[in-house]
Amino acid sequence: MAALSDIGVIGLAVMGENLILNMESKGFQVTAYNRTVDKVDNFVNGRAKGKNITGAHSIEELIGSLKSPRKVMLMVKAGKPVDDFIELLIPHLDKGDIIIDGGNSHFPDTERRVNYVESKGLRYIGTGVSGGEEGALLGPSIMPGGSKEAWEEVKPIFQGIAAKVDDGAPCCDWVGDGGAGHFVKMVHNGIEYGDMQLICEIYQLMKDVLGMNADEMHEIFKEWNEGELDSYLIEITRDILAYKEDGTPIIDKILDTAGQKGTGKWTGTVALELGIPLTLITESVFARCLSALKDERVAASKVLTAGPKPSFDGDKKQFIDQLRDALYAAKVISYAQGYQMMRSAAKEYGWELNYGNIALMWRGGCIIRSRFLGNIKEAFDNNPDLTNLLLDPYFAEKIQACQDGLRKVTATAMLNGIPVPCLSAGINYYDGYRTERLPANLLQAQRDYFGAHTYERLDQPRGKYFHTNWTGRGGETSSTSYGV
Repeated sequence: MAALSDIGVIGLAVMGENLILNMESKGFQVTAYNRTVDKVDNFVNGRAKGKNITGAHSIEELIGSLKSPRKVMLMVKAGKPVDDFIELLIPHLDKGDIIIDGGNSHFPDTERRVNYVESKGLRYIGTGVSGGEEGALLGPSIMPGGSKEAWEEVKPIFQGIAAKVDDGAPCCDWVGDGGAGHFVKMVHNGIEYGDMQLICEIYQLMKDVLGMNADEMHEIFKEWNEGELDSYLIEITRDILAYKEDGTPIIDKILDTAGQKGTGKWTGTVALELGIPLTLITESVFARCLSALKDERVAASKVLTAGPKPSFDGDKKQFIDQLRDALYAAKVISYAQGYQMMRSAAKEYGWELNYGNIALMWRGGCIIRSRFLGNIKEAFDNNPDLTNLLLDPYFAEKIQACQDGLRKVTATAMLNGIPVPCLSAGINYYDGYRTERLPANLLQAQRDYFGAHTYERLDQPRGKYFHTNWTGRGGETSSTSYGV
């Protein structure tokens, strides 16, 4: 009789296959299942041949092949397919068995599923998995949440297959109850959107203002990746700029429209619901939306001809240094906004998030892995109650040193007609956050004028609201007090 497997995985797309191979390479026996059973046979007789990987042709066969408590990981498309498989699995599982969703599910769905699966006497984990195809195979970042009692059962597998940082620590730890794991993965993806758009804006400034070619830009990104900007996305940008097809950089042949799978949009939507100024990340989502209007943009370029044409007569090396500082400063601001959002969500949903551990989980394996995540971990280890990353002594010093570059790069872009939605959002957030008195006093007066929404006063205690009869015709009746 064949030995029972440590875990079963449903879904043999790229991520599913590679996670299975990763698990097997770390000493775990795995059973693979796919609704299209031909994929099971092709995998077992192909990439998995000769390995401790078993193929199952039915849910019953899959469940029967697993050690107790059974652990079944879903690597299927988010949404209805997850719910469908949960319903297929439940009748075959026993009390205490564990269902794991490793896809990009929206965290409210995970919250609902945790409650539902637990009501059946089972346990449920919703986990973010980041790192793409290569990460899944060699070591991803894993962000699990859900039924806390299930963590010790899956911990050896998850931490065994996760990426490891320099000191050997795995880029995986328990995030929190309910949908916390998928929430943190959503924020990760939002930061990823922002990072990618920032790099694209720097690229366009190099190309259209400085007139640099792909080879020259490759050398700059290569240099940056050896310094404070060292990160996976800078690394792959370096490699992309060097890649040629028939002697021509392939980057120059790629259509300038970008797609999205929804996690960035979710991040922006949830930020609005929580009242968090996630300005940079949200602008990165809108930048993709604008890029998708390719035909309209081509037509508009023939009509909206008024505006500056890019030119540059300054010190090129100095401007490249300013581009580096601008990118660093804007990246820090993006992370600061993301962490501010996680802090707000933890309060809203009752999660106990360890922000230093989250930075550790992102230091390796995932798409946003970068050198300064170690500094972020130190910041929250030193002060777990840090309200904003920009207020940490290390990052406060860094952002103040780099803000001049961000300011000058954004100004140069505007004067040259180059759109930089994320760079400009970054400097606007920085200036807004450090401004003691914003013009919202006028905004509140306007709201009270047309809607009697009331306002607070500087010369009165917070929480005491006032209404002015601005026209003499409005009376003393006011609306309900505003919410901040």
